[in-house]
Amino acid sequence: MMTAEHQRLAVNASKAIPLVQWGPYLSERQWGTVREDESASGDAWNYCGHDLARSRAYRWGEDGLAGICDDRQILCFALALWNGQDPVLKERLFGLTNGEGNHGEDVKEYYFYLDSTPTHSYMKYLYKYPQAAFPYANLVDTSRGRSRNEFEYELLDTGVFEEDRYFDVVVEYAKESAEDMLIQISIHNRGPEPVELHVLPTLWFRNQWSWQPGTERPSVQQIEAPSGAQGHSLRGRGEGVRGVSVAKAVDAKLGERYLYCDGDVPLLFTENETNTQRIFGVPNRTPYVKDGINNYVVHGQQDAVNPEKKGTKVAAHYRLTIKPGECRTIRPPFSSGPQRRGQPVQRFRRRYGSAAQGGR
Repeated sequence: MMTAEHQRLAVNASKAIPLVQWGPYLSERQWGTVREDESASGDAWNYCGHDLARSRAYRWGEDGLAGICDDRQILCFALALWNGQDPVLKERLFGLTNGEGNHGEDVKEYYFYLDSTPTHSYMKYLYKYPQAAFPYANLVDTSRGRSRNEFEYELLDTGVFEEDRYFDVVVEYAKESAEDMLIQISIHNRGPEPVELHVLPTLWFRNQWSWQPGTERPSVQQIEAPSGAQGHSLRGRGEGVRGVSVAKAVDAKLGERYLYCDGDVPLLFTENETNTQRIFGVPNRTPYVKDGINNYVVHGQQDAVNPEKKGTKVAAHYRLTIKPGECRTIRPPFSSGPQRRGQPVQRFRRRYGSAAQGGR
């Protein structure tokens, strides 16, 4: 029997721009790898560790939560979260380096790849995010103190998930075409109390211009929503039609891409440039650096993001208070052109049905 996915595979083989041009090609972890090691001693673990990853612009790749990118990794999309307790944004997975774990390197997170078709026409990912402060130091210190003959110390062992005080964050991608897709983020509060969560869908360019002379610098900037583009309520809250915040990304090779964010949400802009002041004690060549959005959200540094609403990295800043047992949903369509037909979410629902509805 020829399924819809079999048909997509057959058509895809003859396309100039195949469906697989965009997919789950973003690394889970770029920090602490030989790919980013430029140390004289070859100490990849410490040259660019987790603590430095938010501030150092990678050279050979990118990483992120539930991330996607094009097949040349020019433009990337991933999710960042902040529970109001952590010392940093949750932008990437945390784990132990080879010298920190009693059995070597080990990721200390709970995340699940739930679904993906061969053409990546539909993808689904689940991440479990604690509502209390993430126990970074506890995981490192306890693991270092254990011998090879003892069990590994896991995130669940820290007690951070007690009383189900965590969020289930489900990220889904559904493609309408090779370069147009719905991104749906559903956040479930599994805990017993209302909790605020900062949700930051993030779009950025991999930094190639710093290492490849003559590379034209790409750009992301906020633009007015095209005529006919309409926002939608955050599911579970009962709001009516709202505005749309639009980020336009432009690259000489990739062309134009547009990210549509419901609800007149603030867009935070910075540059995917190394914070040399933090890492090397050398003044930054730009006032807006890779960790600028982190510093704005977590530390309240108002001058850390560009007030001119442009850069090479942008995040939509949603602040959601989610009741116990409630699910809130954000749907930012991602497109190769202006959405002038309005209501892109409804078009995706007609095409994919329940696949674009979210769920537990």
